[in-house]
Parts: sequence; structure tokens; C-alpha cells
Amino acid sequence: MILLKMALRELITYKKRSVVTLLLSTFATALFIFVDALHNGSHDQLVRSSVEVYPGYLQVTNRAFEDNPNFDNLIFDADKVKQELSGVNGLGVITERFESYALYSTDEQSIGGMFTAIEPENEAEVSRLKRSLVAGEYLSSEDTNALYLGVELAKRLGVGIGDTLSFISTGADYSFAADNLVVKGLFKTKLYEFDNGAGFVNKKYFDEVMHSGNIATHIIANPDDIAQIDAVTVYAQNAVGNTLEVKNYKTTMEDLILAMDIDAIFGYITLGIFFIVIFFVIGIFAFLSVYGRIRQIGILRAIGTTPAQVMGMLLIETLILGVLSVGIGGGAGGYASSYYEKHPIELTSLADVDAEEYGKQYNIVAETNFPAEYNPSRIMAEMLIMMLLNLLTVIYPIAMINRFTPTEAIRYV
Repeated sequence: MILLKMALRELITYKKRSVVTLLLSTFATALFIFVDALHNGSHDQLVRSSVEVYPGYLQVTNRAFEDNPNFDNLIFDADKVKQELSGVNGLGVITERFESYALYSTDEQSIGGMFTAIEPENEAEVSRLKRSLVAGEYLSSEDTNALYLGVELAKRLGVGIGDTLSFISTGADYSFAADNLVVKGLFKTKLYEFDNGAGFVNKKYFDEVMHSGNIATHIIANPDDIAQIDAVTVYAQNAVGNTLEVKNYKTTMEDLILAMDIDAIFGYITLGIFFIVIFFVIGIFAFLSVYGRIRQIGILRAIGTTPAQVMGMLLIETLILGVLSVGIGGGAGGYASSYYEKHPIELTSLADVDAEEYGKQYNIVAETNFPAEYNPSRIMAEMLIMMLLNLLTVIYPIAMINRFTPTEAIRYV
């Protein structure tokens, strides 16, 4: 109790030193928490955006389809497979797709691109196609020859909403397929290559012209909890049997995940450098503060205070300031993380252009907003790290001071 009283008296007596120490540690704590939250949130945002634009979190295909993607290696009883998947715990919306290619033609030119059948209502739940609408209307399950077209492909074809174009393709039975399509809507996902070569039609219409009833190239599903996707993938594989293959986004988008892992490593290296800088800044200030009190500590030693009591008093001072600064800084950093999770940082219009060019170059979604990640358990762990950091910075100067005899400490200049 007496050490606590002595520590409180010192903190109150030397207000300026206490306030500077408090502000320095508070700022460092808040900045450390927020920078880490922004790094994790932006990283997760890029992965989610790329997965949710179209590929999906979990997809089912014929096991031979990836190596030999022809019409002999399809899912030939899609309804049965969807029924089997519906019984898997942890799976949400399930939808089927038939991905093919077609030659789109106008009076001016012909361009090849993806020609894909979707179930419009279900597709809206598993991808961002509907949310990427920029003109016209999204598809509905009642549409016949309506086409939902990428904006970049529309520019190349020179068509807009309401315009008619023709397509030529090969049906699921290898027959000839052709018809006229009317552009119903245009989408822009910010995934340039995708927007530059993709068109979508209602699956019911597609089945009629392509002879693909109850046949699909892919079945896409979203997990109820993304954190449990590995377990859900195993359950889904057991449900559909060995003829089909179930993969999640970690496999289907392996290159992107690897790139994000490398990005995370460099991010943690940056945080590590930031952490070291914080440690030395706080450590140097603590060293100067403690060494500035050598004569005072020499007097305390001369009147009978033991080295252990001196260490205890200084540690209690540090603990008090540490608890206050880490509490305030952690609260500020946590609040900022929570706020910017709900209200992501938006780039300026000039940065939007740069982001779009970056997306074209690397074929990734050109996001222009960067959210933070509010993770209470991670914030608490970081507050504990900063608390330990505050204590570590005073241990060395305290140990050095205690090496002085009372006489040496009193005469120290």
C-alpha cells in the first residue's frame, strides 16, 4: 500500500512527465490497433470481393470437368445433386449454372464470349451479378431471350439496352444452337476480363435452345458461416459422392489466396517494424524519465528504501499509466475499427481511376473502399501486448539505477 501511495504521489507531483508518457502510449496503442484492423479488413475485403463477384464460395463439378471441360463431363442430374446438397448442414442458397461459349454478332461485328445460363433469383444470393447492374434490368426466371451483358463487352459490340444481337453456339447435345437476344441489362463487376467477355441468360430459356434440361456445368452454394467452409466442403463431398468434385474458394482461387497470404506476410512485417519503432520510442522516453530521477531515488535509498521497493514503486507507476493509456488507446482504436468497418474509407475519384487500371492489369476486383475489421478478441490481445510493452521498457532503466549505491546516485549529475 505504501508503494502505491508513493507511486501516486510521484505521478501527481510530476504531472508533465506523466501526461507526456500517457499521451505517447495512448497514441501508440490506438494507432497499432487501428492499423492492424485496417490491414486485416482490407485484405478480407479483396478476397470476399473476388469470390463473391462470380466464382462463389463452394462449387460442384464433374470430377473430369476441370481437366477436360467438354459436354461429356457435365452434371447430368442437377436436380438430384441440388437435393443432396440441400440436406448438408451449413449450406445456404444453392444454384446451378451452365457455362458455355458463343459467338455474339451484330450488323457491325462478331465477338466471342461466355454464354452462361443462371437461375436469376438464386444467383442473386450467391454472387454480385444483380448488385453489379449499371443499366436496364436484371434477369428474371420468366425471361426468354433476354441478355444480361458485361459493359465492356457491350461497348465492343456497340449495343445498349433494348438492342438486338444474335448468338451462335453448340448445344449440350452437340447440336447447332442460334437465336436472337435482346439486351435487358448491363453489369459492371470491376473485374475487367469478366466484364469484357460475359453474358447471361435465364436457365429455362437456355435449356430450350441448348437442349440442357436438368444439366449443369457447375452447382454453386454459399456456406452459412464462411469460417466453417472447410468442414462444409467435406460434408458436401460426402453427400454428392465420388463422381462429382466439391471445391471451395481456397482451391478454385488458389492463386489469389496465395497472393493475399504473401500480402499478409508483408503486412505483418510492416506491423512488426511499426511495433519495434513504438517499442524504442516508448523505451527511450522511459529510459530518460527514469534516469532523470537518479538523485531522487538515491535519497530514497539513503533513508532506507530497498532496491526491491524502488523497483516496485516504479513498476506501479508504469502499471498505472499503462492501464490508463492502454484502456484509452484501446477504446479509441476499437471505436475507430468499429466505425470504419461500417463506414469503409472511400478513395477519391482520382484514386478510383487508378484502382480500375490496377484491376485491369492484375485481373482483380478494383475496390475503391477499404473497411477495417472490428475483432474484440484481437483488440484485447493487442492491448495486452501494449501493456507488456510498457512494462518491458522500464525494466532495464530500473535495473541500471539500482546498481548505483545511494551515495553514487545522490552525486549523479
